[in-house]
Amino acid sequence: MQDLSTDLKDLIDSVKAVEHDPYRYGLEIDEVERRRCLVRDVAAEVEDMHTELDNTVHNAQNKGKGRADALPHPSDFDEGDGEDGGDDYGEFEQQRQEEIMHEQDEALDDVFKTVGNLRAQADTMGRELEEQADLLDDVDNVADRVGGKLQNGIKKIGWVIRKNEGTLLA
Repeated sequence: MQDLSTDLKDLIDSVKAVEHDPYRYGLEIDEVERRRCLVRDVAAEVEDMHTELDNTVHNAQNKGKGRADALPHPSDFDEGDGEDGGDDYGEFEQQRQEEIMHEQDEALDDVFKTVGNLRAQADTMGRELEEQADLLDDVDNVADRVGGKLQNGIKKIGWVIRKNEGTLLA
């Protein structure tokens, strides 16, 4: 319940911060009003939960007066009252965050390696394209030479044909 109250206070503070300049946070006035109503409803729900819990504890303590199995008050479970006085959940959460960060680091390393592989492949493809462009230039030059030789050959054949036409007719 104490955590809920703290979270509720944080929600109220965030809505107050957004109310001053909602456009800065990319929100419309209607959205700010919706959030304000939501926080108001949550606050009422938390207050109802506090009241119900207090009533339940009070009723249980009245029924169990003098009995060893009476229900303890919720404040008996507050932080710092444990065996070691520490916040086990906080430590667990910190460990979990460190694990998540480690996993993210590993994932980023994998992404870095993949990007490196892609860069190497792109470099190889670029070199191959340059080599193919050179080969195409060579093929183009050879085709031009062959085309020139064919034209010369056709001219010579034409000359021979013209020379022979005169001898066949005579």
